[in-house]
Amino acid sequence: MLVRVIVTRPEDQAEELAAGLRALGHEVVVCPLVRVKPLGDEPIDASAYDWAIVTSANGARELARRLTGRPRRFAAVGRATAAALAEHGLIADLVPAVATQEGLLAELPRPAGRVLVAAAAGARRLLVDELEADFLPLYRTIGLRPEEPPEGDLVVLASGSAARAFATLGLDLPAVSIGPQTTAAARAAGVRIVAEAPTHDVAGLLNVIARLGP
Repeated sequence: MLVRVIVTRPEDQAEELAAGLRALGHEVVVCPLVRVKPLGDEPIDASAYDWAIVTSANGARELARRLTGRPRRFAAVGRATAAALAEHGLIADLVPAVATQEGLLAELPRPAGRVLVAAAAGARRLLVDELEADFLPLYRTIGLRPEEPPEGDLVVLASGSAARAFATLGLDLPAVSIGPQTTAAARAAGVRIVAEAPTHDVAGLLNVIARLGP
């Protein structure tokens, strides 16, 4: 084995990354540091909106689960989020080349009309503020603490919440981040980021870890 890699994603979302790491020859330690708590079951009628924007795969799944009336168009912040919509038969009309809120904002046609941003409670409000959009919190991310700290050589962080939860463990391990917002949250919490995924998805994480070498 090259490296023992700690995967911190929720258990039901960890397998794709874990399988990819094993294919690279790494040993994998799955240690979920966050869980997703839905914030309701009420139906969502988005038929009055020109755009519904989702900024995470979790948000996409929650919106699809509760949606009763579709907007004119969907926008997803990245490919993984678009794939989560597609699992429920919802096709993203816009997936920006740069998988960030800034990237989506740059590519969204203007005027955008009436916009709904469906995301996590406490999510960044760039899109909401810039588009004067309605904001719908669909879920909350809750940090977890394992009974025993995981042992590994490298940790993979796929969200700011996971980065903050990892920081509380007090482990001095190098970390790989899925994107700039996670990197910023990790560094603010004192986590040592050694690499950031070039694309903000599982493929990007595997790509950057493969290039780190033994």
